[in-house]
Order: sequence, then structure tokens, then C-alpha cells
Amino acid sequence: MTTSSSEHGVSLGMPEPPAPAYPDDVRERLAADAREIVARYPDSRSALLPLLHLVQSEEGHVTRTGMRFCAETLGLTTAEVTAVATFYTMYRRRPSGDYQVGVCTNTLCAVMGGDAIFESLQEHLGVGNGETTDDGKVTLEHIECNAACDFAPVVMVNWEFFDNQTPGSARDLVDDLRAGREVRPTRGARMCTFKETARILAGFPDERPGAVEEGGSAGPASLVGLRLAKGESAPPRVVHPRSQEPQDGPSSRRAEEEGE
Repeated sequence: MTTSSSEHGVSLGMPEPPAPAYPDDVRERLAADAREIVARYPDSRSALLPLLHLVQSEEGHVTRTGMRFCAETLGLTTAEVTAVATFYTMYRRRPSGDYQVGVCTNTLCAVMGGDAIFESLQEHLGVGNGETTDDGKVTLEHIECNAACDFAPVVMVNWEFFDNQTPGSARDLVDDLRAGREVRPTRGARMCTFKETARILAGFPDERPGAVEEGGSAGPASLVGLRLAKGESAPPRVVHPRSQEPQDGPSSRRAEEEGE
């Protein structure tokens, strides 16, 4: 009896048929982009990660056709390409939405409300983790820490930040995405589709207006280490998790009394 798994592209008992090739015009266009990518590296093999982003920008996920293209371009086996494509979660292995909505459920975001946001979006969208809405607009997933803990809880859409979210604001966010209304990240460049994001990650210029100027910054808590490294100092402060306003702690008052 033959057992197969279409999700992982693995077939036991019978070899899979060869992956279909791209149409000639698509292959010619991708080949030109691939040559530009490969030329950046002294060893062509090093171009595999951006090449996977390139083929992902074509179809919205890494297909068997895309992996075959990467293998032929770099002189690798499809097994070598598949090993990389299946290792990194940034490469999608099946069709997904125009907007990848990731809710951070790591420790700090979770206790600040990330778990509640994720559960609310699952119910609101009618999808589970890693699933896509029927209109093909939104894929929902829980994600690990994105180094924005001082803005917890954080939601990311195609790797752009939406800080200090609540279940209500997150529901409004996905509703706007599905309706085609303009959505602006808390910080960083304007929104683009997942395919457009993949092309940028392949190393091609970000052509969104103001993309360079609209970069964000870390919050005060994240910058403490940098200030200390520069020899700067500030009185210690006590921040209560649910409060917007930090309060001076005993050590801060003692420092002021001693004239520090």
C-alpha cells in the first residue's frame, strides 16, 4: 500500500512525478532575477535563501516547481533545496493569504494579552493556526518573539509591527485587511502583500513610497542597554505591567536625595 503526504511533498512507495516547469516567460523573468541574486555571492550556493524568497514571490509559497528552479539554477539537488525550504518557517509550503497575520504568543506577549488576541482572531476569522480565510486574504498563525517586548502584545502582518494590540483592535485590523482598506503599521513602512514582501526579502529594492524614511525605533525599555553602553545613566524606574506611566521606585528617590 502506498502512503503519501501532499503537504510535505513526500511519497512513500512510489516516486513523485517530476515537478512541472514554469511557463517560458515566467522562467525567463525569474532567471534574470536569479542571475542578479547569484552575482552577489562568491559561492552560488549561498544564494539559496534569497532564491527561495524569489520563487515565493511568484506564487505566494514555495512550490515543487520553485524548488526545482532553485536546484537547477544553483547546481544543487532538489533534496538539498527541500531540506532548506522545510527548515525555515518563513518559507510557506502551501498556498496562503495575501496577509500573514502573526500573533506573538511567547511569554511576555502571552501574559499581556497575546493568547486572548489569538483566540479572538481564530473565532472571528473562523480559522485555526496556519489556516487561511476563504477569501484568501488572511493567514493566521501564532509566532515566537519578535524582539518587541516593550510593545507587548504585538501582532505582525507580513513582518510589519502592530504594537500594543487588544482583541478588539486586532479584529479591526484583519477586517480592514480583508476589506482592502488602508492599514498603517505602528512603525515601519506601509503595508504590502506577502508576495511583494517576499521579493523585498530576496534583496530587490523596496519601492514603496517613503519605505526608507518610515522605519521604526525600539521603545525606551529596549534602549536601556544601549544608553548604559554609551556611559549614560538614569534613575531606576518601576513599571507596572498594565500601566502606561512608570513610577519612581525607592532607589530613584534615594538617588535624588543623594544628588546623583
